Amino acid sequence: MASVNKVIIVGNLGRDPEIRYMPSGDAIANIAVATSYKSKDKNTGEQRETTEWHRISFFGRLAEIVGQYLKKGSSVYVEGRLQTRKYTDKDGVEKYATDIVAENMQMLGGRQGMGGGDSMDDGGGYEAPQRQAPQRQAPPAPAARPAPKPAPNFSDMDDDIPF
Repeated sequence: MASVNKVIIVGNLGRDPEIRYMPSGDAIANIAVATSYKSKDKNTGEQRETTEWHRISFFGRLAEIVGQYLKKGSSVYVEGRLQTRKYTDKDGVEKYATDIVAENMQMLGGRQGMGGGDSMDDGGGYEAPQRQAPQRQAPPAPAARPAPKPAPNFSDMDDDIPF
């Protein structure tokens, strides 16, 4: 039987990314992203907003990009998978935590959300490698039209031809 472990999150960072490096030099970045859900209270009819926090981990080049361009408040789209880990807390109690391991990330909003400042032309920001678009060629020029045939000269016709 096939299975799917896929998570998509669109939200805002609650704090600046935490960056660490493995002994091999590979980067690891951790962020906390908030998502909100609005609903109406059945008893009072008031609009309520519930915020959920998600722990997300990035590895390698994606972690470096997160550390360089994201900051608290940045809007982000993340695709990944759920992963549960077991750990022992400081009191010796075994606990479990479920995190999102990111596989894809897209920064949303303007450059001010990417840690590049408020100016649009400050040169900061990350541009993902873009796929090479196929070269568009101009459509071929239409073939030369033949010269129009001269209009018939009805004055040369005999008047006795019935129409």
